[in-house]
Order: sequence, then structure tokens, then C-alpha cells
Amino acid sequence: MSWFERVRGFVARVWPFARWPILIGIGFAVGFVVPYTLVLDHRVKTRVSEIDFTQPTRVYARPQLLEAGVPMNKATLTLELQMAGYTEAAHVAQVPGTYSIDGGKFTIASRGYMDPVGGELPRRVRVTLGSGSIQSVFDLTSNKPLRRTHLDPARIATLYGSEQEERIVVSLNELPPLLVQGVQAVEDRDFKNNHGIDLSSIARAALADLRAGHVVQGGSTITQQLVRNLFLDRNQTLIRKFNEALLSILLDAHYTKGQILGAYCNEVFLGQQGGQAVHGFAAASWYYFGRPVQTLRPQEIALLVGMVRGPSYYDPRRNPERALARRNVALDAFHATGLLNDAQWNAAKASPLDVTPNPQLVVDRFPAFMDVVRGQLKQDFSDPQLRSGGLKVYTTLDPAAQTYAEQSLDEALKSLGKRGKGMEGAVVVVDPSDGDVLAMVGGRKSDQHGFNRAYDARRPVGSSLKPFYYLMALSNPSRWNVASLLDDSPIAMKLPNGKVWTPRNDDHQSHGEVPMVEALAKSYNLASVHLGLQLGVNRVAAFLRSFGLKDVEANPSLLLGAVDMSPFQLAQLYEFIADDGHALPLLTLRGVLDARGKVLKQYAVQPGKGQYQQAVGLVRWMMQQVTQYGTAAAIGNSPLASLHVAGKTGTSNHQRDSWFSGFTGDRLAVA
Repeated sequence: MSWFERVRGFVARVWPFARWPILIGIGFAVGFVVPYTLVLDHRVKTRVSEIDFTQPTRVYARPQLLEAGVPMNKATLTLELQMAGYTEAAHVAQVPGTYSIDGGKFTIASRGYMDPVGGELPRRVRVTLGSGSIQSVFDLTSNKPLRRTHLDPARIATLYGSEQEERIVVSLNELPPLLVQGVQAVEDRDFKNNHGIDLSSIARAALADLRAGHVVQGGSTITQQLVRNLFLDRNQTLIRKFNEALLSILLDAHYTKGQILGAYCNEVFLGQQGGQAVHGFAAASWYYFGRPVQTLRPQEIALLVGMVRGPSYYDPRRNPERALARRNVALDAFHATGLLNDAQWNAAKASPLDVTPNPQLVVDRFPAFMDVVRGQLKQDFSDPQLRSGGLKVYTTLDPAAQTYAEQSLDEALKSLGKRGKGMEGAVVVVDPSDGDVLAMVGGRKSDQHGFNRAYDARRPVGSSLKPFYYLMALSNPSRWNVASLLDDSPIAMKLPNGKVWTPRNDDHQSHGEVPMVEALAKSYNLASVHLGLQLGVNRVAAFLRSFGLKDVEANPSLLLGAVDMSPFQLAQLYEFIADDGHALPLLTLRGVLDARGKVLKQYAVQPGKGQYQQAVGLVRWMMQQVTQYGTAAAIGNSPLASLHVAGKTGTSNHQRDSWFSGFTGDRLAVA
């Protein structure tokens, strides 16, 4: 009897018993498995072909200029570096994102950056300080003096979408080759040859787990890990495992190995800070090392690759010993597969972890400033763009100025003792030459969200308005000059409502006739009101409205500052005097780039011809007298006297509100 006849006989005997199970199985496959597979197949094609990883919008400060003559001391430069996420090197700085100090000399290995006006390449520079300013800048990369350079800007905030995921999407060719090959060496050595699942790897892992009595080795391919991240939950059920295997086979069938590996490198979970999850190697590089993934050394790449197995368990900040051991396992795999030679392997294993002390993931560093930034951004960009478009927003904020402003407000309130406990304050600092807002403190709890007193609080400004109608008078030099005598005699004015208005000087005295400069320096109310009445209250109100102020009523009390303004508005007003008669709008934004680095929007103002420049110059000189012998003489009697600060005080009734607005050459502050 032939082999074929024997088989046919066997089938004939078995068929009566097996036909129903077989037919049911075929029916199940046709009726469920095939449609189910088609559904999963459609899901795979849709999810990955349209894959668009959400990326948060990152907000940056302005880049710090390093140029001879720029005011700078050791403490401020160190603060700027730390705010930008630089770490101090144990020896001379070599690795991008580090710095070292030798007396008054800083060696800085910059990271480079791209912004709306261009940016700069990474370089090593030596910055020499002396006499309160930068003395020289030397490019150690080219070994030549450098006229100017910039530190890459500090990241000050992140605008997340509903996913709360920190991610920087990169292509495979933007990642270091060692990382791309190393993740395969550690996680899936047969990645290029398997078809989504690797049965031999699963068998090896099962045997290893069986011998150890617990899970010691994973059998998942890179494709399976990607499937888990994109499609599945973490439940360890047979159905989930079946789905994982089937989806992995489908994924491998539809996409190239490069597409799968690229998606994996952008999706893999590598850490958590609060509510923010860190996904992808590019974002993890900034989170753990404070610099781009392209600059990582072999030992740092090995740490990230090793952490894929368990980012929390191997967290190098919380569990450095575990992390070091796991990193060395990854380095061993690199060496065993020929990715590292003996010398590289030994050097890498001897290196410390070198992660930054603090996570380089900033959610919202300066709430008051960011309130204004968000408001300005919403005029030009939609909420979806801002929360998941991967935009890079470059602002005008100066981290050192912001930090010093916060400290100054805190110290001022504390200096008042018990009186200061219930008090609040706000500060705005501006570069008057271009209207850039350098710092904004919205309240004594500057690191917390809440009412933004710098931008939203409208309070009576008192005598802060006086310089503006003194300016009006000086713009008519045939009638007034700084030495013109003003009448400081008592006033009793009947108002339209029948009441009599009787303003007084702060010292409850009248001083007869006083020179204009003395009237402003000592803020004599009576002399100022007489001057304002001569100019005409309607004209004074119209002049203030020309700056965009609203709710300015032409009442005599306007001459004593009976108008409510925010510190931001008052800074906008004083920018005109500080910048030689140029009325520039205050800006918190410099520009916005999309995820690919294309400029979407630039914010800049070109100043026109200044107005009333001679009169503005005279007002500035009179405001300097305010700080020399007038109501702000405390400045003239302090080490700040050498700055020749021009300023003006202002108080509301019963001194419920106290203001100071002052400026030097390149800084205007309102507190």
C-alpha cells in the first residue's frame, strides 16, 4: 500500500469524529479571526501611517550676550549659566553644556542653538571678567579672540497638551549611530531579521525566567515594545499577549525596519517628572544630561539604552547604583557586538554617570511673565498649535534680572518687619531701547500662579504722573525751563459737584515759589497742581491718552495721579522718557519657530523719530535730582549713586500704594 493510500485511509477513519471541530474552527477563523485581523490591520495602517507624535511648546528666555563691555560679575554669569541648565565641570569644561571657573575666567562649552534671528554653533569660549563687566571673549575652538557670542537661552516654561508628554521628535539619521545600533544590541539583536516577534528569543527568556524563578529576561522585540506603547495597556492577559503578537506581525508587514525603529526611538518611555512623561531618546538626553542627544558619549548612550528596561527602577538620580550597573550591562552588550573596542569599552565603564543634579524639564518657572506671554501668543496661534505643535517660543526674559527682581521684592517686604507681612508688591523690568520686558514679578509668592499684580492690578499711581506734564511744560521752552519758579501756595478749588478740593503737600507745608526742578525732586503737590492748571487739565489728559491709556478723566485730581494703572502700564509710559522720546510697545516675545525650525513669527518694533527730545532730556535730568536729594534720596545715599539713577516716587491717599519708577542707561524698572 502506498503512502498516499495510507494517509487517505487514516483521514477516512478520523473524519467522522473530527469534521465538526474542524468545521467549527474554520467557521471561527472565517467569522472572527479574519475580520478581527482585518480590523487590527486597519488600525495599524491608520495609526502608524498618520503617526504624529505630540510635542509640547517650549518657551525660552533671551540668549545671554557675551561681549567685552557688557556689565557682568561672577555671580551673575554663574546664575545665567545655571538657569540655562549648564553644570560646573570637575576640571576644565569640555563637554557641551558645562562650564568651569578659574578666578575671573570662565571656560564655557556652549551647546549652540537656533532662534528666530539665526542662532549660533556650539563652541568653547573663555570669558574674562573684571571691574564689573566682561573684559574679553576668546574662542578656544578656533584659538582666536571673539567679538561677541551668546549663551543658548534658558528654557523657562513648557505648554503641554492633554497627553502631558515631553518629546523631541527626531529622525534616525539625527541620532548617534551608536545609539541606533546599541538599542538593537541590548533590546533586540535579531531585529533586522525577525518578523515582529522572535520565537527563539521568547523561548530563551522563558527558560531564563524558569531557572531564576522570576522574570529576569524579556523576550519582546523592539516591534512588540512599540506595539505596547502605541496600542495596548499593561495588563498581563492572554488576550493582550495575543493582540501584541498579531499587531507586531502586522506592523512588521506594513512598515520598514527603519520606520519601526524611528518610531520606537521617539516613543520609548524613559522617565517621569510629576505629571510629565519623558518619551524618546532625544527628550531623555535633555532631561538627564542637559544637552542634545547628538553630543552624548558612549557611557551616556548606554545609560539611556539600559534604562529602557525600567526607567523608574534604574533612575540615575534616585538609584545611582542600579543605574550604573545597568549602564555597564548595556556597555558590555555594545562591546560584545563590536560597537565599542576594548579601549572605548574600558574608558566608558570607568566613567561616572554624570547626569545633571536636577531634571532639565521646566514646566512653568516664572508664572507672572508667562501669563503675559500666553496672552500674546493666543492672538497669533490656536490652542492646539500651542499645546501639541512642538513650537519653540523665544521671549525677552532675562533670567538674572528676573531672579534679582524676585529677591529684591522679597527683601524689601521683609525689611518692613510686621508692617510688611500683609503687604503685596510687583516689579516690571524693561530694556527701554527696544521695549523688551526683561523681568516681571506678580506678587511676593513669585513662583506660584495667582493674581498677577504686575499686569492686572490697577492702582492709583500718585505722583508717578508728574514727570509727564512737567515734560509738557518744558516742551514750550519760551515759557518754562527747569529753573522756572512755580507757585507752591495753598489751593482751594470748587468742583462741579459743589465740593471744595484742597490738595496738600506731604509735609503739610507750602513753600512759596520754588524752582521747577526742586518741585519735581521733592514732589511738591501744590506747585505741581498750579503748573498742571496752567497747562490745562484737558491737555494733560489728552497727552496721557495719546500713550494708549484709557479711563483718564480730565479732573484736577488727575494732576496728583488719580488714575489707576498697572506696573506694566506705568513701565510702558516711562519707556518714552527712558528712551529719549520713543514710544515703543512693551514686548515679551521675540519670535516663534515650528517643530522643524521654520520661523513662523517675529516680534520686533522699529523705533521712529523721537519726540520732544530736548524736553525729555531735561525731565531725565530732573528725575536724577529726585534720587540725589529728593524723595528717592535713599538711592543717592547708597552705592547705587554712581549709576546716576533717574527716578520718581508715587504714593496714593494714606500711602496705601507706594510706587517707584527708575532707569539707568539700559534698564527701566517699576515697582
